[in-house]
Amino acid sequence: MAATKTNFRGSYTALVTPFKDGALDEAGFRALVSWQIAEGSNGLVPVGTTGESPTLSHEEHYKVVEWCIDEAKGRVPVIAGAGSNSTKEAVALAKHAEKAGADAVLVVTPYYNKPTQEGMYQHFKAVNDAIGIPIIIYNIPPRSVVDMSVDTMARLYELKNIAGVKDATADLARVSKQRHVMGPDFIQMSGEDMTALAYMAAGGHGCISVTANVAPKLCAELMSLVLKGDYAGALKIQDRLTPLHDTIFKEPGLAGAKHGLALLGRIKEEVRLPLMTVTPPTGKVIRDAMVFAGLIN
Repeated sequence: MAATKTNFRGSYTALVTPFKDGALDEAGFRALVSWQIAEGSNGLVPVGTTGESPTLSHEEHYKVVEWCIDEAKGRVPVIAGAGSNSTKEAVALAKHAEKAGADAVLVVTPYYNKPTQEGMYQHFKAVNDAIGIPIIIYNIPPRSVVDMSVDTMARLYELKNIAGVKDATADLARVSKQRHVMGPDFIQMSGEDMTALAYMAAGGHGCISVTANVAPKLCAELMSLVLKGDYAGALKIQDRLTPLHDTIFKEPGLAGAKHGLALLGRIKEEVRLPLMTVTPPTGKVIRDAMVFAGLIN
């Protein structure tokens, strides 16, 4: 159980990384961070998968973490992406995040390698032993191919820095199972926008959201209402956001989020190969969903 625990709650934005002519767009990123905070986002998660971490160099990764922490200025917590399918690399990213001043790190289950449950345990234990800030496990079987079991998560929760999970299994039963084994203080963040409301009803603490890139105020309001127990009010916002949750993920979610942000005039719509910007038909339905949500006219 994390010795240095921050009370992570509410809507945390899985930030995109803006580019301009192939390079990092520092000004665009800093403006995005400040806008997110002004709109009510409860926390920020730079350089996760939505931040295109697979195509950033280590130097770029470090810069984005540092910019986010510097621009946030302690106004909201920053959970820095520090995931890799190389344990040595994950440790290095986590150590840098701690040194830069991150409040926690998000570490994904090692993808492609297909480690055993014991391999995953040792991977996270190595990160745990290398730093002194909270670690959020990122469990996303559709992308990493492996699924961390509740038993393995429980073993990890006995370590000093393991604080919770970003759960992108889309299995709502997992919330209750994890709560039963680890208890109510184990932080459970939904990693899937469409089911986040239902996730919260089962005992979740918040959502690490892609949609919040485009609709930070609405996502934060939804989470605020849920945390107050106003599920009827939250459902009204969910109804407004449902088409956007759906359309952003018609093609890779970060491309959808960047398209939405470009429509808002926030960033330039640019991604790195092998990803592509969204196709015109997807762009149209994203725009329609943003109109429906009241984000643009």
